[in-house]
Amino acid sequence: MLPAGELECRASGKAGAVGNSGGGGALSSKFAFRLLSEDSRRPLPSKIIIGEHETETAVHVVLKALAYLFFYRDRIQVETDLHLDSVPFVPDLAQLDYTMRPALWVECGECSVAKLNKLATKLPEAEIWVVRPSRADGDQLLLAMKRAELRQGRYHVLALETEGFNEILGLLQPRNEVRWYRLQMDPPVMQFDFNGLWFELPFDILEW
Repeated sequence: MLPAGELECRASGKAGAVGNSGGGGALSSKFAFRLLSEDSRRPLPSKIIIGEHETETAVHVVLKALAYLFFYRDRIQVETDLHLDSVPFVPDLAQLDYTMRPALWVECGECSVAKLNKLATKLPEAEIWVVRPSRADGDQLLLAMKRAELRQGRYHVLALETEGFNEILGLLQPRNEVRWYRLQMDPPVMQFDFNGLWFELPFDILEW
């Protein structure tokens, strides 16, 4: 198994963003994902496009795609500028409530504790999640939250299993196909085909 950094080099040439992709600077690449769902609880759209911004890597693209599958629900949006004066950030994923305020805010990859603290303060009703590519990364984030004395009970971390994530990263193409089967919590695993290969991707949910 190649390390994530080397896999990224092999996965270049990518696809773009659903909604307004204004949060991470100019797009350097775009990735298309054709989606098929065998799960009636997740009536996925037929296609999404996810952008790789100049400051991002292929790791971010795969995290956003997997997060979309995991968090899929009505009114979920990818990289959409919410035009909130009090929150000068663009979420990787968000779900808006009927008042057009975020009910769900998802960050993928690196995210500072200062940013998380501001999100929790400015969006008191929103679920705040961070998606990380490994349990070690998730534990590191929780430790940083503890050291910064962030208020507990507000943050959730989705930590993916490293080996499976790296394998998916190595399969990333400009055009991709995902057939979704199910999400189960006991044991925690996502089941899907990615570009013709079957995955049962374990994950951990960490709380702070």
